[in-house]
Amino acid sequence: MTAPASTTEAPAGFVPVAASGDVPSGWVLRTSAGGREIALANLDGEFYAVDNYCTHAGGPLAHNRLSPSCTLECPWHNAVFDVRTGEVVSGPARKPVRTYPAQVVDGTVYVSVAGRPADPDPGGPHGSSTDG
Repeated sequence: MTAPASTTEAPAGFVPVAASGDVPSGWVLRTSAGGREIALANLDGEFYAVDNYCTHAGGPLAHNRLSPSCTLECPWHNAVFDVRTGEVVSGPARKPVRTYPAQVVDGTVYVSVAGRPADPDPGGPHGSSTDG
């Protein structure tokens, strides 16, 4: 997905990832920033960004509903993460998902991946588990 063009300058260190209207409240959208797949969640107009892959077995976290308590469940083995902090709420995952700062400016959602090295093994569909 390509973020819409904006006449507003991006916040320093942030890249545009979606229009805020592309992610209805209570839903999660798969997008990308800085070569990483990101799960972008909207809870009542507050946006949260985490790595798209579960730390247990690499299941996809996006294209999912967000719970009212701001948690996201992996469809593969039901690990649950708090998208505000990345922390594991319920296993089998033991490691948190990486979080990224998100901002909305003039209807465009921006995410910062600056200073956060990419995982050598993201645990994605072609990677292996990062949760041992």
